[in-house]
Amino acid sequence: MTAEHVTDLATSAADGSDPYLWLEDVEGEEALAWVRARNAEVADTLEAAPAFAGTEAAIREVLDSDAKIPEVSKIGEHYYNFWRDAGHERGLWRRTTLASYRSDAPDWETVLDLDALAAEEGESWVWHGASVLRPTPTQLAAGEPWRHALVELSPGGSDADVTREFDLVDKRFVEPDDGGFHRPRAKGSLGWVDADTVYVFTDFGEGTLTPAGYPRIVKTWRRGTPLADAVPVYEGTDEDMYISAWRSHTPGFERDFVHRSKAFYSDELYLAEHAGTPEQRLTRIDVPDSAEVGVRREWLLVELREDWAAGGRTYRGGSLLATSFDAFLAGERDLTVLFEPTPSTSLAGATWTRHHLVLNVLEDVKNRLHVLTPPVAVDGGHAASGTAWTRTALDGLPPLGTVAVGAVDPVETDDLWLVTTDYLTPTTLSLLPLGAGPGEAGAPEELKSNPAFFDAQDMTVAQHFAVSDDGTRVPYFVVGRSDLVAGTGSAPTLLYGYGGFEISLTPSYSGTLGRGWLAHGGAYVVANIRGGGEYGPAWHQAALKANRHRAFEDFAAVARDLVARGITTHEHLGMEGRSNGGLLAGNMLTQYPDLFAAVIVGVPLLDMRRYTKLLAGASWAAEYGDPDDPDQWEFIRTFSPYHLFDADRTYPPVLFTTSTKDDRVHPGHARKLAAAMLAAGKDVSYYENIEGGHGGAANNAQAAHMAAIHYRFLAERLA
Repeated sequence: MTAEHVTDLATSAADGSDPYLWLEDVEGEEALAWVRARNAEVADTLEAAPAFAGTEAAIREVLDSDAKIPEVSKIGEHYYNFWRDAGHERGLWRRTTLASYRSDAPDWETVLDLDALAAEEGESWVWHGASVLRPTPTQLAAGEPWRHALVELSPGGSDADVTREFDLVDKRFVEPDDGGFHRPRAKGSLGWVDADTVYVFTDFGEGTLTPAGYPRIVKTWRRGTPLADAVPVYEGTDEDMYISAWRSHTPGFERDFVHRSKAFYSDELYLAEHAGTPEQRLTRIDVPDSAEVGVRREWLLVELREDWAAGGRTYRGGSLLATSFDAFLAGERDLTVLFEPTPSTSLAGATWTRHHLVLNVLEDVKNRLHVLTPPVAVDGGHAASGTAWTRTALDGLPPLGTVAVGAVDPVETDDLWLVTTDYLTPTTLSLLPLGAGPGEAGAPEELKSNPAFFDAQDMTVAQHFAVSDDGTRVPYFVVGRSDLVAGTGSAPTLLYGYGGFEISLTPSYSGTLGRGWLAHGGAYVVANIRGGGEYGPAWHQAALKANRHRAFEDFAAVARDLVARGITTHEHLGMEGRSNGGLLAGNMLTQYPDLFAAVIVGVPLLDMRRYTKLLAGASWAAEYGDPDDPDQWEFIRTFSPYHLFDADRTYPPVLFTTSTKDDRVHPGHARKLAAAMLAAGKDVSYYENIEGGHGGAANNAQAAHMAAIHYRFLAERLA
């Protein structure tokens, strides 16, 4: 494309024209020809560099390593794992026993071989997970096995997938002709009600999807009947985002729920009694739409995003509250505060075991664990009046690392999976028995740990705080060789950020990053900017819609602070962001080009005028605003990189990456801005993977190739 095709994109947003609209035709012949030409350019430049093959091989070795931790989920007496390596590109679903898992060489039994399935069916299947029906106590007492599974598979990695029933005993799919459940490809899912009934929320035909392309209707579906005969349970409106339903199978507390997602951060939860029958009754859980609700045994948990006045007092946004589920539905508002945020703390998660609730608290982006034990229920299922939750802190956690916990089996035990990691310490998986009573936690048993994929002996991690334009302190982590982190002013530095959807960026070990970047003398920085969840809902809400600029100002403040501290210079500083972080990267490119010597924009949102019309974009209006509202477009246009691009301005070299199969964030975003910049003669590299979905890669080979492109680009531009 030549310079005469360059158009004022800001003007095009106003008059409705768009010279690159043709690139939104995802698999159109002309658009894919353009993609292939761009990929060929990357093959002739970045991929042709002498160091590229070595970097790709080193990263592939990490991804394919047999020494990685095989993460497991307890299903009955077995521990299941999904595994990919060099010999199993698409992966194995396999199982073992706990005794075998404890050994150095577990004896794995293959349950489903995705490579064999893909070859047999001629489909590039990508694993999306599985859900297994818990047998009833009566069935377990009779010796019945865990048999019924629903397996989700995606062709090529797209969000749209299929659900197929799988028999865990016979290790085979239960075909529709044999009465098996099979949901055709769409965005949606199935969920077990009982062995012969599922909830189904999917594409039922015209008018059954929301504007974002997600299910608008949920039904019950009986085994042996056509999907067309499924019985409606709940139907949302044309303005909703996602409708779903599920059953809680906790023995003695079986309940059904319908979930109505109206938008991000706006939900309704209904208790569904006699779902799908003439006696059906839906009772809404009367909490703020912005709150997150959890129900476990006799308890209702409410995590607030905003302040809430109830029962004669006001509870702060970011708090976690508990009460009796039955009493709450009866109108009582006796709420117990389990967590209340401070200026330096937020709730990262809450995990139930059989007798406890484990709170994971972030304190200046460092994890702290607290074990809470609820009061014992008395007759009628309620706790005795005046009894309180007990609280015990779990000590001995890494000072600058991440700690994650998960229940091994919350119905049967108080055991926890404990995962610890940081930027330089390989991840460790331990088994932590809590015991039934308060303060009875035993010592963690280390089960597995990842190998050290790179030499970190002379490296260090530091946490600093930058000051944003409005005076807000913004934390960030710096990782690299000790002399570089201490400040020499010459380190090639990669600055990474996200800043959206209340997602926190916490320290984690990456052999890919270590081999591809740190081992070659690069420094790595993670900025915990507003829009994320590092300091709870308020940290996120500070950068919503008209305040989106705060996230960009925070990131720019970190970039400047790195230079001020002598860690790097602007000539050696690059940045990367993906998805919402791709929007961040696009704004760094167009609004702060002088701060960076290289920018990587991955699977991004960039055309904020049309984002709500592209794939799942309509579901994100609560985050960014509605561009079809003239008043909101006035602030959205200030962070729409596609329209901020100025052909006469100087920009740093940029690498755009995306996936043809990404059915969440449309590849047209990356294609169009790349095309506009190329037409203006800018330094642009563009790579689009044909598979991979929103993750960008469908297997380890593709992931290694994509990562090697990233690191080669940075190495050449930041040297």
